[in-house]
Amino acid sequence: MTDRRFNEEEVAAIFKQATEAKPSPRRELPSGEGLTLAELQEIGGQVGIAPELITRAASSLVQSGTPTSRKVLGLTVGVGRTVELDRKLSDDEWERLVVDLRETFGTRGTVRQEGSFRQWTNGNLQVLLEPGANGQRIRLSTVKGDALRMMWGGQVMFGISAVLAVTALIGGPNVADLSWAVDVALLASGMIGLGAITTGGWARTRRKQMEEIAARLTLGRASLPSKDSSD
Repeated sequence: MTDRRFNEEEVAAIFKQATEAKPSPRRELPSGEGLTLAELQEIGGQVGIAPELITRAASSLVQSGTPTSRKVLGLTVGVGRTVELDRKLSDDEWERLVVDLRETFGTRGTVRQEGSFRQWTNGNLQVLLEPGANGQRIRLSTVKGDALRMMWGGQVMFGISAVLAVTALIGGPNVADLSWAVDVALLASGMIGLGAITTGGWARTRRKQMEEIAARLTLGRASLPSKDSSD
């Protein structure tokens, strides 16, 4: 792990876990390079974070994977997690992982393989197995499709409302057109609100599920369910 370089999201996660009492130091990372564990410890030392806390946080991050998210209007509509493995999964481990995915997400999904690339998908929910730096990499990701459509639709409706309002004001206020613009704006607000209501709990649930899957995966094949358990 000493030679590995951590990107900006990983650096933020490491310092957040290392200490909640002190502000995380900010440092621009060279494009495509990242920071090594020694460099993280040096930066942490500048704000009084013990090296062993940095090491422990970095190890935890490597084992549980790096979380990612997709936001619209500040709300999380997509979550993911990337896990770097120091080995290649055997066929048996991959099959056990598929069983785990089916049990965790409550759906059978579809399995595909193209050369060394494997994937399990169910709609917007995707799990990809691909070559990594020292073994293989697992990418888990999903998007709240209905909420995303509602929120994008709401933004489009706001744009229409603005155009209607400007048109109504050109050449003198037109009460009927202004009223129509307000109605469209209210509809847009409702669409965004409905989309936003469902994202919070959904994002927390999916993050927890992905974290648990990553933890079982990195602990080794013994922690994965047997293939028979999916029957």
